[in-house]
Amino acid sequence: MRAAYYEEHGSYENIKIGELPQPEIKEDEVLVKVKAFSLNHLDIWIMEGKYPAKIPMPHIFGSDASGVVVKKGSAVKNVKEGDSVIVYPGLSCGICERCLSGRDNECKSYSILGVLTDGVSAEYVKVPALNLFKIPEGLSFEEASAIGITYTTMWHSLVTRSGIKAGDTVLIHGGGSGVGTAGIQIAKMLGAKVITTVGDNWKIEKALGLGADHVINYKDEDFVERVKQITDGEMCDIVVDHIGEATFSGSIACCKKGGSVVTFGATTGGEPKINLRAVFGKNIDIHGVYMGTKGEVSHYLKFFPEKLRPVIDSVFSFEDVKKAYEKLLSRQFFGKIVVRL
Repeated sequence: MRAAYYEEHGSYENIKIGELPQPEIKEDEVLVKVKAFSLNHLDIWIMEGKYPAKIPMPHIFGSDASGVVVKKGSAVKNVKEGDSVIVYPGLSCGICERCLSGRDNECKSYSILGVLTDGVSAEYVKVPALNLFKIPEGLSFEEASAIGITYTTMWHSLVTRSGIKAGDTVLIHGGGSGVGTAGIQIAKMLGAKVITTVGDNWKIEKALGLGADHVINYKDEDFVERVKQITDGEMCDIVVDHIGEATFSGSIACCKKGGSVVTFGATTGGEPKINLRAVFGKNIDIHGVYMGTKGEVSHYLKFFPEKLRPVIDSVFSFEDVKKAYEKLLSRQFFGKIVVRL
């Protein structure tokens, strides 16, 4: 099968396109013909050798995809050949206490497709049958490929961990990112007031068009002071920070007494300076989030495409996969970057 892969850690320039063996499935697995996959910063961290585990080489990368079932194992009941599906990338054992309690993202063996296993940047990918969800009617393969990590992480952050409710004020950093656009949609659907940050003026109108109530260019304004002005000093019920070192102390400052700060990314570094007095003095909850659960996916898919819909920035051909990652690193995008096979 045709596959995009790399044989050593480094930049996206190491990506090659060539022929690799087609996966062989077990009785509880499914072979999916990939139609599209979307990019995540996780891909880059693994590619550059920054993930704290040994990555098998040659490595087929990528975690989020959509496609068509072409073969299923003898024990598979939930999908059939010809079904159009979302490949959900959260892999767990399925039999431990955490998995059986519906907390599969806390499974001891939890990992993400495309990290310790071959990913989705190929004509075919094999996955456990329980990791497949039928594409909601009205979504393209490109849109469906952009759902997995972004919407699951944001749903888990806002709904499950932070308990978002109508009337809350939510600050979401990086409103032009895949998770940012997902978060704006989810928060607005649930009746919250949304403040978001962006790094380019051209992204402001796009974020407002998506539903954000206020958009701050963090390069032009101090986002903490601006949040204070917007909220008349009340600050935010929930702050979602996937930026890390550069913003985290400010995120704590933007959180009101009894509020929540969520962290699931550290693109600017993972060792922020934190004033603990601000944490316990305001009775703040800090939630570390790593993806979410299959049960959450099953639930939030009910809102697609009428109330939730992925924002696609651009679609690249398989042959131009390097250009797709070049654009991801440029940060000059709004929404998700997708590669079509």
